[in-house]
Amino acid sequence: MNTPLAFSMAALVFMVPAKAGDGLDAFLSRVNIQARADMNGFAVKVGAQFGVPEAQVRVVLGKVKEPADAFMVFQLGQMARQPTDTVVRVYQSGKGRGWGALAKELGIKPGSAEFHALKNGDLHFGAAHDEQADPGRGKGRGKGKNKR
Repeated sequence: MNTPLAFSMAALVFMVPAKAGDGLDAFLSRVNIQARADMNGFAVKVGAQFGVPEAQVRVVLGKVKEPADAFMVFQLGQMARQPTDTVVRVYQSGKGRGWGALAKELGIKPGSAEFHALKNGDLHFGAAHDEQADPGRGKGRGKGKNKR
């Protein structure tokens, strides 16, 4: 596949908003499309997001079926505070089971904020959220009562 076509397809996928019920499957599908468009960039982004060397990302990519599965190995490891090797072992022994079952096995409690984020696909891939770039609404140092 030529590069301009791959980038056009990736851009099209990311311009179409996910439906409310799509959840984790839609998120993982978008991650796979982005990864396949630029596998080197994917490894760099995952490494940066989870604070692991790019070489470790590539090792995990060699042990999983899909690029998004590698992302989920690092995501579940972070959520469950488990080492990558442990998550990979659980992933390999639990083939055919869903991410929710793997999360439970790793110690993520059903009903927890992490578990709900996982099931709803409320995950983030790419650059970490930067408060400087998007300050949002919070108690900042803006003009307020009795300030000049």
